[in-house]
Amino acid sequence: MRKQLTIIALAFTVSVATLIACNQTSAENSGLNSDSANTAKTQYGSSFESQVKWGEHLVTIAGCNDCHTPKKMGPQGPEPDMSLMLSGHPAQMPIPPVDRKAAEQKGIASTQTLTAWVGLWGVSYAANLTPDSSGLGNWTEAQFIKCLREGKWMGLDNTRQLLPPMPWQGIAQMSDDELKAIFLYLKSIPPIKNVVPQAQPPVTALK
Repeated sequence: MRKQLTIIALAFTVSVATLIACNQTSAENSGLNSDSANTAKTQYGSSFESQVKWGEHLVTIAGCNDCHTPKKMGPQGPEPDMSLMLSGHPAQMPIPPVDRKAAEQKGIASTQTLTAWVGLWGVSYAANLTPDSSGLGNWTEAQFIKCLREGKWMGLDNTRQLLPPMPWQGIAQMSDDELKAIFLYLKSIPPIKNVVPQAQPPVTALK
């Protein structure tokens, strides 16, 4: 009888030890999974499956389509023409029909479909952000970050500043990871060939 009790006690001890070991392993694995999830959340924002999806989200909430996507007339008025998504001011579209000298003297701005603006700075056009060679196709990541960090046209040294209404000063506050995600997303969208006109200086500077 004593021998049977000893065997039962030994079996019980082994079972308890095994259960504890399994629980520890499960907790460790859970911790690893948690760490992996936290790493992914840190890398891709809070709930995005990839860096590209995170970049798409950032482009959307930053309102990039508001200026860089041409507009078409919809049932509720002008709306983004997503067939030309982020392709910038259409190459053949003229600037707004305003008296530029008067607009510049009075300090007012006039816009056309939200892709071209006339103001104190002259005329500015929304850039082509698609990966076509007429857009960001030949840009490097470093060039893109420099453009938005320092407001440098095409992200190059010794070039002019980005012109209004491009809100680069606010975008410059984004982290490197956010800017990299945006760049990766822009490189993934359909390329659209559209050579955006060069910015024009104020009429008073042309004399």
